Amino acid sequence: MDVKAVREEFPILHQEVNGHPLVYLDSSATSQKPLKVIEKLEEYYRGYNSNVHRGVHTLGTIATDEYEGAREKVRRFINASSTQEVIFTRGTTTAINTVAASYGRANLSEGDEVVITPMEHHSNIIPWQQIVKETGATLKYIPLQPDGTILLEDARATITSNTKIVSIMHVSNVLGTINPVKEIAEIAHDNNAVMLVDGAQSAPHMKIDVQDLDADFYTFSGHKMCGPTGIGVLYGKKALLENMEPVEFGGEMIDFVNLYDSTWKELPWKFEGGTPIIAGAVGLGAAIDFLTDIGLDDIKAHEEKLAAYALHEMNKIDGMQIYGPEHRAGLVTFNLADVHPHDLATVLDAEGIAVRAGHHCAQPLMRWLEVSATARASFYLYNTEDEIDRLVAGLQTTKEYFGDVF
Repeated sequence: MDVKAVREEFPILHQEVNGHPLVYLDSSATSQKPLKVIEKLEEYYRGYNSNVHRGVHTLGTIATDEYEGAREKVRRFINASSTQEVIFTRGTTTAINTVAASYGRANLSEGDEVVITPMEHHSNIIPWQQIVKETGATLKYIPLQPDGTILLEDARATITSNTKIVSIMHVSNVLGTINPVKEIAEIAHDNNAVMLVDGAQSAPHMKIDVQDLDADFYTFSGHKMCGPTGIGVLYGKKALLENMEPVEFGGEMIDFVNLYDSTWKELPWKFEGGTPIIAGAVGLGAAIDFLTDIGLDDIKAHEEKLAAYALHEMNKIDGMQIYGPEHRAGLVTFNLADVHPHDLATVLDAEGIAVRAGHHCAQPLMRWLEVSATARASFYLYNTEDEIDRLVAGLQTTKEYFGDVF
């Protein structure tokens, strides 16, 4: 992968921040957008901005073709068996909430279990907290190993015949842990439970085959994979989606509306009430084209190389505490002695280096780590080893600035 050529595709990277060339190390929060995506959004608004499905005029036809074409691109990208299994949402959060509110409400009752892990993002905790309160079911957690990984034997011990839903992130946004979701899905299915995979941190970075994973539901967000904000995907097996009720009601998702009753459209449209996120879907399609042309295997290899280099260099710094397993996705979460992560991030920002600081929407995991917050440097296809060297130099500057804590 020619990283220099890739970087040329991202206009935002070619600027100075606080007098220094920008080093953007916050792609786990949101990725930057290549010209092809930006231009595709402009093309939609300049050339064929129109609502989809409803009109027979030329602009509406073009917009519909582009919107549904993007759905087919998503289908191929994750190897779903049908576009009927691809639902556009506002993002991963909306997708998980849809499954919890629709499938969870209909299939959970007192005595049933929902199984997740302590490393989950809040968007894969709170919906389940709420639905078990409503239905009388129980929320259970697969325990973590000291390095933040999951043992399959612990998954087998936690998932029981009472378990109805297992919902686990594919890749941790804090630890970088790559969870064995395929094997956990098999355990779930052995217990007649369904498996939801939160792919927000995996779909942008590695090849995804939902049929091979045997995920019943798979969710991800466009803005973390070079696409626009406000667009995401819920994949669900057709047989499950057909038996689920929609959670948003209104235009577009209906078949017939009578005075006192209504019927729904077929999949996937029954879950896409109202005017859909047309520009977002078109932009997501362009992002998928961009990533596919580069190659997800090459992107994954590049990020793993960066993560290994970052671990090697950062571990040389006295007072450095790094969290998560040795083998990880392309991010490093850390603390530097007693320097608060927000202070650390402020010093790095003064050097033109953007990292994330806080609890990363994972407060239960922070408590498990026995910290209130951490800093995180996350890498993507456009990052380089030279930028990691800048990060290490910035951390040394931070040490000098807060020398009294070392």
